[in-house]
Amino acid sequence: MGINQEKQVWVIGHKNPDTDSICAAIAYAELKNQTSEIRHKAKRAGNINEETKYVLNYFHMEEPELVTDVRAQIKDISFRQTAGVSEHISLKLAWELMNMENVVTLPVIGVNNQLRGLIVTRDIATSYMDVYDARILATAKTPYKNIAESLKGSILAGNGHAHFTKGKVVVETSSPDCMDEYIQAEDLVIVGGQRESQLQAIEQNASCLVVCSGFAVSRDVIQAAEKRDCMVIGTPYDMFTVARLINQSMPIKHFMTKKNLIRFDLEDYVDDVREVMSKVRHRDFPIVDDEGNYVGMISRRYLFNTQKKQIILVDHNEETQAVDGIGGAEILEIIDHHRLGSLETMSPVFFRNQPLGCTSTIIYQMYHEKNVEIPKRIAGILCAAIISDTLMFRSPTCTAVDKAAAEELAIIAGIDIELLAKNMFQAGSDFNRKSPEEILYQDFKTFTVGQYEFGVAQLSAMSREELETVHGKLKTYIFEVLKDHKLDMAFIMLTDILEESTILMTAGEDADTIVGRAFSAKREEHGYLLKGVVSRKKQLIPALIAAMQE
Repeated sequence: MGINQEKQVWVIGHKNPDTDSICAAIAYAELKNQTSEIRHKAKRAGNINEETKYVLNYFHMEEPELVTDVRAQIKDISFRQTAGVSEHISLKLAWELMNMENVVTLPVIGVNNQLRGLIVTRDIATSYMDVYDARILATAKTPYKNIAESLKGSILAGNGHAHFTKGKVVVETSSPDCMDEYIQAEDLVIVGGQRESQLQAIEQNASCLVVCSGFAVSRDVIQAAEKRDCMVIGTPYDMFTVARLINQSMPIKHFMTKKNLIRFDLEDYVDDVREVMSKVRHRDFPIVDDEGNYVGMISRRYLFNTQKKQIILVDHNEETQAVDGIGGAEILEIIDHHRLGSLETMSPVFFRNQPLGCTSTIIYQMYHEKNVEIPKRIAGILCAAIISDTLMFRSPTCTAVDKAAAEELAIIAGIDIELLAKNMFQAGSDFNRKSPEEILYQDFKTFTVGQYEFGVAQLSAMSREELETVHGKLKTYIFEVLKDHKLDMAFIMLTDILEESTILMTAGEDADTIVGRAFSAKREEHGYLLKGVVSRKKQLIPALIAAMQE
């Protein structure tokens, strides 16, 4: 797993989720958490409709987090958590850290772990091989403590936190009498053990003396240096070695890459990352969180062992209804009450499909089978889901099992079924403030049968007047849906709960022909009146499929 990522299994319903899809996911995640050591979490694949919002608010349940794609992300895989370094460390220290960690790239970070840049072995090699003038240490604003560390020396006088910012690097090679010819104020002077040469450099206002070969520095030289605010660094290395190594003390800030960094976010999808990496020759890439804070490094080899997200699907088994990226996830279970659809899995899964009116009825049964007590709030949302999917037991999909389950759940939750149903349906049929898009997609599913791809939305209300309002908003929008989804046909069920009938709106070249074959109904002002038809799953879809297959 990625950084601090607890292993989780997501329980998720279909796109454009209805009350059953959401409540079944919440309830099943709760059951799994009580019977499994692995953490399960309910998610949703689309926006929640008003009916479902009412149910969740009534029972004080939080909305599941929205998930639009379940492909593996950077946060799902293992990556190298190389510690970030300060931009002020020396090239020498950076090289040593690279060798210690066996890496070729170090992330450079600032305050609060903000990514500032990258230093790679190529940058260090460039600093060694390129020819720089004697002022490069000052140009790089090299800290004196870096110089001492790189030369394995110690600071004998001065402030180690100060920086060498002016002057050039000079090697003392002649008598003290001639030093004024080539030493200027602010220079860093590499000297031997001659006291006279050390004092002469200080007299000429050198900013720093590097005393080589472990020579002792006399007290009067130290006092003179402190009086002139001159640094004194003692090192065991000889002059040649010091002259060769001193450039390694420069801070990596001067050489690191700062612009046009290719970085990845924890939320980035592995497929997208793999594509970017294939076009770039970099070996390592930094990973940041949503605030730009550095969290680790990744290279191509980490992508070979990608762990797919583990998913449990509820209330659907059609690929077209599943959350995007489902082909890149590992499906562990499917709990459903619909016809067998087009979804394929890479390996065997636990698949429970029963001819009941509601997925939540199946979840209710599973609580009993595992001898797990149903919490009051879970009982409430399961009952609400059964009421919704069965249209308060009016749908032909409703079975005696559904009704018995709802009645027992209502007792556990302490609710009145008829009152809850009335309030739920009223909340769900408040269409006046909604756009056509919000209305239609609150319960819209797509299907594939032979050569046809079609979509069916269902909207329920307690009165014909409410449905006529919906018709006015959707009569032209249905054709936009047809075009946007590249469907052959689109249907909208306007279901009158109390009258137990449906007005069917249609769009698409063959839609009227198919409906004519499927039902003995004539087109009226608002569409086809289908008396006694209230179930999309059991009444409309099977009839349409049979007509398409003729």
